[in-house]
Amino acid sequence: MILPGLVSVTFRNHSVEEIIEMANEAGLQGIEWGGDIHVPQGNVKRALEVGNLTRQAGLKVAAYGSYYRVGCQSAGIELFENILETAVSLGAPTIRVWAGNKDSENADSDWRALVVEESRTIADMAFKKGITICFEYHSNTLTDTAASAMELLQRCDHDNIRTLWQPSISIDHVERQKSLEIVSPWLSNLHVYHWQDGEKYPLQSGEKEWLNYLKTASLISGDRYALLEFVMDNSVKQFKDDARTLRKILASINSA
Repeated sequence: MILPGLVSVTFRNHSVEEIIEMANEAGLQGIEWGGDIHVPQGNVKRALEVGNLTRQAGLKVAAYGSYYRVGCQSAGIELFENILETAVSLGAPTIRVWAGNKDSENADSDWRALVVEESRTIADMAFKKGITICFEYHSNTLTDTAASAMELLQRCDHDNIRTLWQPSISIDHVERQKSLEIVSPWLSNLHVYHWQDGEKYPLQSGEKEWLNYLKTASLISGDRYALLEFVMDNSVKQFKDDARTLRKILASINSA
């Protein structure tokens, strides 16, 4: 089952309470809470509050969106311990991390080995708390291409490591579809938006593409979230329209 949700950093200028209300009104079921503003890493009290507010509203915490870059943090594992404690208090089932800060073309074997080693370490730590680790699927990291992401995941070879997926704006729909299929054995949640030529557009404009993406994701065992992000003009009205489109797509897939 694929459930509709929201990435909270889509609306950084809105409060936790406003985001929860918006998600409920839009008929969504989960929220990925960001670690930069809404649930700051290390603020256990706030994490408990936000987790409770989310569940009291009938929503689920889909993930904790940290900005931990594997292999790059001067505080290293000590910093991740704070992030993990925050995620536990929030009640998050998974923590989003970033696969370093170098694109795959400029990453040598030593750098890749460092990212793999630390990824395994934090995955072990998270496993003890019943939480998975998922890589942000993003440019300027080792998940900037499907081939590099697959290599990273294969080298990590860890049951507690997954990856997010989102459509790269630098390739076409066919290549995006292929990239999703390549990383599908490790797929966690999806970040949902429609970009074209560097501009945000209504999700409805990319409805056919997203129907294909989400059909592919629906063939993978387990539940996951399709989380709205990057709304055109940062508009609440557009967000509601996008949520309606997303729910329409998922209704057709989940009922098939």
